[in-house]
Amino acid sequence: MKNIFLLFAIIVFAVLACNTKKAPVETVSPAPPLIETVDPADAPPKTWKEHWFEHVQLLNRIYYDTSVVVYYDGDVKPTVTWPKTYMAEAWNYTKKAYGKFGDDSRLFVIYHAGKYGGGHPGTYLDAGHDYRNVTDCGANDFNAWVTGVDNDIDLSTHEIGHIVEGASKGVKESPAFDIWHDSKWMEIYQYDVYLGLNRPADAQRWLNKMMTTTDNYPRASTQWFKNWFLPIYENYGKTKVLNGFFTLLSLHFPKQAITVQGKNYQQYTRKMNFGEFIHFWSGAAKTDLAPLALTAFGPKDEKGADWAPMLAKAKTDFPNINY
Repeated sequence: MKNIFLLFAIIVFAVLACNTKKAPVETVSPAPPLIETVDPADAPPKTWKEHWFEHVQLLNRIYYDTSVVVYYDGDVKPTVTWPKTYMAEAWNYTKKAYGKFGDDSRLFVIYHAGKYGGGHPGTYLDAGHDYRNVTDCGANDFNAWVTGVDNDIDLSTHEIGHIVEGASKGVKESPAFDIWHDSKWMEIYQYDVYLGLNRPADAQRWLNKMMTTTDNYPRASTQWFKNWFLPIYENYGKTKVLNGFFTLLSLHFPKQAITVQGKNYQQYTRKMNFGEFIHFWSGAAKTDLAPLALTAFGPKDEKGADWAPMLAKAKTDFPNINY
């Protein structure tokens, strides 16, 4: 009996002990669900294999929105972020000033480091860059593009300017390229962009540089920016006169129909001569620019021919260019 009582006491004590001291319960949160990022159907490709000129890099998409798609090759430092903002601003300003460039609102922006020094454009009217508006900029320095100032934006903006001159108003090619070559149009275009984006320091920096720039065409020591483009820009409408030149070209200069990806566009059939160049710029400015041309360029074109007879013929050939 004594043993039974002892056993009963032990059992009661154990039960009371269990009720007074609960064992800790370990709470384990469920694992978060696996979320796989899936691009929308209209998203640009995450990678893009180059197939133009000497370029053979596999590019990685590092950013996109409705304005720009930014790609870097494997050597561009991931800390470079300014193209996301600046190139979108410059591209949006350009579209506002000159109109749309194809059906895709975005500019495809490419950067290289340690290779492909310089830059080039692509447009929606050409298969070379898969019918995309493209700026492709490279630098031989592996530390390139980290500052986002001076040449970083100058070269990048320059290439957007080539898209304007070569694909405005749904017309392919640049009839004036053989006259102003690579850069003279871009000089005034970039100045306007910096002003339009409210970047006065860059505008002043660029102005200072361009005011001392000389070229050997159409004659030695020609100052295209100082003596031709800047006076036209400041006196005859700024952005409006720049856009007016391309508008008049698209309306009146010889063209032929082309089909690009099943859509109808046009292409200029020839280059313009110096007289036509002055005539169309006069139309954009709505004033006779022959005196300004004589001061800026002299009486002859790059090949040594007098441009006055060419101008007289241009007035006959394009009588709808009024000034």
